Amino acid sequence: MTSSATLRQFKLPDVGEGLTEGEILQWLVAVGDTVTVNQPLCEVETAKAAVELPSPYAGTVTELLFEAGTMVDVGTPIITIDTGGGPAAPAGPAASAAPAAPVASGEEAEPEAGLIGGPAPGGRTSVLVGYGPRTTEARRRPRRTQPAEPAGADYGPGPGDRPPLLATAPDAGTKPMRHGGLEVGRQAEAHALQGEAATADGAPHGRGRLRPLAKPPVRKYAKDLGVDLTTITGSGAGGVITRADVDAAVSGATARPAEMAISAGGGEREQRIPIKGVRKHTAAAMVASAFTAPHVTEFLTVDVTRMMKLRTRLAARPELAGVKVSPLLFVAKALLLAARRHPMVNSSWDEAAQEIVVKDYVNLGIAAATPRGLVVPNIKDAGRLSLAELAEALGRLTETARAGKTAPEDMSGGTITITNVGVFGVDTGTPILNPGESAILAFGAVREMPWVHRGKVVPRQVTQLALSFDHRIIDGELGSRFLADVGAMLHDPGAALAF
Repeated sequence: MTSSATLRQFKLPDVGEGLTEGEILQWLVAVGDTVTVNQPLCEVETAKAAVELPSPYAGTVTELLFEAGTMVDVGTPIITIDTGGGPAAPAGPAASAAPAAPVASGEEAEPEAGLIGGPAPGGRTSVLVGYGPRTTEARRRPRRTQPAEPAGADYGPGPGDRPPLLATAPDAGTKPMRHGGLEVGRQAEAHALQGEAATADGAPHGRGRLRPLAKPPVRKYAKDLGVDLTTITGSGAGGVITRADVDAAVSGATARPAEMAISAGGGEREQRIPIKGVRKHTAAAMVASAFTAPHVTEFLTVDVTRMMKLRTRLAARPELAGVKVSPLLFVAKALLLAARRHPMVNSSWDEAAQEIVVKDYVNLGIAAATPRGLVVPNIKDAGRLSLAELAEALGRLTETARAGKTAPEDMSGGTITITNVGVFGVDTGTPILNPGESAILAFGAVREMPWVHRGKVVPRQVTQLALSFDHRIIDGELGSRFLADVGAMLHDPGAALAF
């Protein structure tokens, strides 16, 4: 005897700290796939990072509720999974009318306590492993519905005389469905009406248009290249857009970038790029920091010739084999030692409590440029690490950030930051504080320059440091002493023995 299907909907959890939305970058499963608990379902980009969402259920995927590239609110169902072991519900119109396998909703749709998206003690909502439960309750965004056709409405005989059908309408006859990796209409009439309901210049009517026919890998390929699939005519069977069609559009400049709308006022020499994801979060944080904490920046030029020689010697030691001994490693170690000597620099301003919070630990942030924008992951309790452990942590942090796989928990809780502008050949800058921190150190390029050494002008390895700090917490004397200590250790690494 076959058991009836039990359908569960997995809601987008808060994968960070109070985030409200995320963009589905790609699906890692398809309709009909069998999934297990904790198997990755999709990759989601939030305002902080890109993360993989594991499944809270074991079963068969019956429906993907959103396409890749869609921005989804936290708490909105994104996938339906059959957990009852029965046959998956058919994808046709008959399935929507069959009451035998209702999708669980409300409390019935929630996974067990402790699973992602499930209830937690105190009425809170469980999120990803490594994050505390939220005290707020996620709400589902109201579904857009298509207004009913007025009674007695008399439209012309042509499809252009009828209003366009909305892809978001609840009517099963017009709702897109997945089939063989393609997105198609459920009725040929919907295809015809939406395909022919266009303006004089051939552009489809707003949201009444269907998404172009293309497989998910082709969609992602086009998105990465900035190609708008709606401008391409597919050469595949049934008008399916292929990878070759995308390449032809790029080489022939026949498509507009998917996320860059050409400004009508400036012609093709102006572009508009939507602000979202990591870049949106970074912009908001920098504006808040710049206009909240009174910034002061001080500069110091340092002869680091001895440091560079020590770097060469240490790189040959067996305990540092397999790790990168970079100039940044010495800057990080010098900063950690200086913070131990001047703990007020490693603090934060609590506006609500009107208190300065001095940290007895250092979560060292390293600003990293990624394809998605600037991120600042941090090394937890870096002050307790040996030089070899710190080198390994820096290498791991950099590699993860470049791959775009930095976890949200690695970007929270930072106490002080280093930004290495020297890797771009830049001498120095005036860095902006990360929110919640009181100091940030910019490390410039190490260059061979003429320098007065022992009464003679000789070529020496020289770099520039810039320290920005919150003047509410750190006055000029403390900031100067801290920067001077960092510079002294970089100039003469042996000075670290005195700290």
